[in-house]
Amino acid sequence: MYDLAVIWDWISFSVRWLHVVTAMAWIGASFFFIALDLGLKKVPDMPVGVRGEEWHVHGGGFYQIQKYLVAPENMPEHLIWHKWQSYITWVSGAALLMIVYWVGGELFLLDPTKTQLSLWQGILISGGSLTIGWLAYDALCKSKLGNQPTLLMLLLFVILVVMSWGYNQIFTGRAALLHLGAFTATIMTANVFLQIMPNQRIVVADLKAGRTPDAKYGKIAKLRSTHNNYLTLPVVFLMLSNHYPLAFGTEYTWIIASLIFLTGVTIRHYFNTMHATGAGPHWTWAITIILIIIIAWLSSVRPTETLETAESRALTPYEQKFTSVSGFQDAYDVVTGNCSMCHAREPAWGNMKWAPKGVYLETPSDVALHASQIYLHAGLSHAMPPPNAIQMDEKDRETIVAWVRQVRAGE
Repeated sequence: MYDLAVIWDWISFSVRWLHVVTAMAWIGASFFFIALDLGLKKVPDMPVGVRGEEWHVHGGGFYQIQKYLVAPENMPEHLIWHKWQSYITWVSGAALLMIVYWVGGELFLLDPTKTQLSLWQGILISGGSLTIGWLAYDALCKSKLGNQPTLLMLLLFVILVVMSWGYNQIFTGRAALLHLGAFTATIMTANVFLQIMPNQRIVVADLKAGRTPDAKYGKIAKLRSTHNNYLTLPVVFLMLSNHYPLAFGTEYTWIIASLIFLTGVTIRHYFNTMHATGAGPHWTWAITIILIIIIAWLSSVRPTETLETAESRALTPYEQKFTSVSGFQDAYDVVTGNCSMCHAREPAWGNMKWAPKGVYLETPSDVALHASQIYLHAGLSHAMPPPNAIQMDEKDRETIVAWVRQVRAGE
């Protein structure tokens, strides 16, 4: 039964839910500890090795938090490790990428107007590219540049810009931004898994053995943690971008993504400074607003593909499978009659500038390519079209269901 599509969609939803929840936990912990670290205050009679302390009020009680610059003299009985939020966020994100962009690669991964790669070639590039960033970044951090954090951040930005451009030469705009987010998130999680946690374990082992821990391990962890802090907001933007065609649907998508990394730096710099000094530099907001205005302007540039170009493009084998059955023409008429006023390269509904989520439903190729989504959103459910836009007849929905199930029955 093609209703396996329903099960698969719920699996995707469940993984996305897990990903969002664990990302919230990871980001929340990251922001909290950065704010805590920057807000530490020196007070009289602090224990030996304590850099500073803070008091927090929450949940009806008060918390006194002290930070040791290297480590306490004795190992505490109970030690909480903040790592699983990062690990599960990455694992669930990787699973979601595979579900959406590997299994659903015929629709979401490759852009045939940019490159003529097979799906398997696209998947290999998708998976293999995620390791490149970490290897390059880690090598830079371990070089002499590790002692020049500002220059190191500039070089990391260059790497991200290059990858943003490269992804957009191969993938759809939506896939390009998601892969750039995954590329960055891989660096962040690898920082935790391969640097921050191992160095912390060395410090703990030294304490248990009665040795004095080397301060360099804490310095390394602090550098990687700070980088993660500045990368967090851009990653969140990139993970949300697939819902907004204005972010991924232009030929300047790679520039938009690059500028978003700069806004992440300006916003975090304001809050980091505020946590440390009590007042943030307001000029950072001026720069952020200017960057957002530039991004909004770039997003208004329409894609180069016209309806005429789309109609002249040959059907892929995947699309031919859906257009070759007898029920296709009826379904095609239903979709174009109920959906194309919005899902068009030049939408005719109200003041709409872009097709919702960048989905076009004008040509036979468009409709065949999005068969699974049409089946779920306008066939089995009433999610589309919006009832305040058009009242779709139940017989039309049955026509869509019959068409897709006819295809699946012949597989």
